[in-house]
Amino acid sequence: MVGNTASPEPRNLQTLSWPARISLGLLALAAAGLSLLLWPQWRNNPDLSHGLFAPVVALILFAEARRAGPFRYLPASRGLTVGLAACLAAGVFAVAIGGLYAAALGWSHGMVGFVFAGALALFLLAGLLVFARDDLRLIPCNWAALLGAGLWLASAPIPPGTYGRITLTLQLWVTGNVLRALHLIGIAAVQHGNIIELARTTVGVEEACSGVRSLISCIYAALFFSGFLVRRPWARAVVVALAAPLALGMNFIRSLALTLLANDGIDIGGAWHDATGYAILGITAVLLGGLALWLSRHDPEPVARAPAGGAGARRPALLLAGGLGLTAMLLGFFLYYSIRAPREDHAAPDVAALLPASFAGWQVSTATDLNRFADTLRTDRFVQRTYQRRDAAGRVIDLTVYIAYWLPGQASVSQVATHTPDACWPGGGWDPVPVAQTRVWIAAANHELAAAEYRQFKNPVYLQNVWYWHLYDRQPIPYLDPLSPKNLLEIALRYGFRRAGDQMFIRISSSRPWDEIAREPLLREIVDRLHPLGLGPPPAGPEAR
Repeated sequence: MVGNTASPEPRNLQTLSWPARISLGLLALAAAGLSLLLWPQWRNNPDLSHGLFAPVVALILFAEARRAGPFRYLPASRGLTVGLAACLAAGVFAVAIGGLYAAALGWSHGMVGFVFAGALALFLLAGLLVFARDDLRLIPCNWAALLGAGLWLASAPIPPGTYGRITLTLQLWVTGNVLRALHLIGIAAVQHGNIIELARTTVGVEEACSGVRSLISCIYAALFFSGFLVRRPWARAVVVALAAPLALGMNFIRSLALTLLANDGIDIGGAWHDATGYAILGITAVLLGGLALWLSRHDPEPVARAPAGGAGARRPALLLAGGLGLTAMLLGFFLYYSIRAPREDHAAPDVAALLPASFAGWQVSTATDLNRFADTLRTDRFVQRTYQRRDAAGRVIDLTVYIAYWLPGQASVSQVATHTPDACWPGGGWDPVPVAQTRVWIAAANHELAAAEYRQFKNPVYLQNVWYWHLYDRQPIPYLDPLSPKNLLEIALRYGFRRAGDQMFIRISSSRPWDEIAREPLLREIVDRLHPLGLGPPPAGPEAR
């Protein structure tokens, strides 16, 4: 759907109608708002450091689209109007989904940034369908303009579940290939997951070394170079197609080099690790930029342009402005109902007093290093105590209880659900063990308890049974995997807009099955203290037995 084959001069801003100017202003505000939302992640997440240049890159690409062409304009048609309406509807829907995620996860969560970046890309594409019309001609519809709209999505966080799968795949790929290279040059090594065991040391291929950082940055740079430096389609395809193999290959070289240094007894942490990482990013960017410049040697020169014509498309611009205005009101709704301050006036329980500091016949130890998790958990009200004693046969009976508490508004439901044993224990060296039932109904002493999530974990020496509850407003709530987009929406719809509920997370773990520890007077004492706070079953509903 290409309009004039000639190359008319793009229209100046001064000649635009007021609906078109309002639409441009709203698009600029949307881009600025997304930049503010993603700015902390751009600064603090090395995988997204290229996002710091996203606003400048978008402006450069839009300017290049107007300067160098090709100057393709879209003829007015019903199909173009339908495409504009579809982009606007999809963008408004994405904002609604992003707002629900924000209510469930908080505005700083990566999933929120990803969905809002997709919404901005859709709105910018809608803007392109308006401003590239043959009767408006503010910007031609070409590769550089499309990249200016779409590269925002490449500057946003990858959804956590997808990111985890990509990272794990790349970790194992890098580890396996480094191991094969070591064997080829005669160095003995053994692989354990993402860890390479050498004769005198071990080297772990962590997430930062998986190559995901260089892969994302390399693809981003290749797309930018394809829009800014290269004009022939086949040359653009070559630059983009080589980005991923080059990034993965350079990261493999870096990982192999660090492993060889470690094998020689050199400490590869700190300076060596960071220096090689930045060097790889710099080298790959230079190689891609050099390739793009070399391929652009025979690019056609921009053709001469005739003065712009046309009276300006008022109705499409009005439709665009209306869609963006509706989106602004929708965002205002989500901001009002999802941003909340913790209610400091709420009577919070003394969590340390909920667990006995001593008990006859038991050795008690209290964890003293939990404060290092305060920022991650968004609370400093937590306690963990471990109780141990020996039975008549000399066997150790152990019981560990962990409690964390959040004031109303201090954290969303899904933020609390993110820090379950399923997510946290494997990172501490505990492997999950499949169980027949992950949700069980248990009792202690005279109390029937709310349905508990049940898991088993093991390390090379110990097996732990784990039971845990998530309480909202002193009522048990079902566990939903917070990495599932579908479950996140369900959490948002159930709890995202409630402001009154406090939250508590209770975890009990032991190497003994529940039937053994349920008879212990110690557990009876703990349950007596926790039962009034919501550990009992609700009076009715799906959570009742």
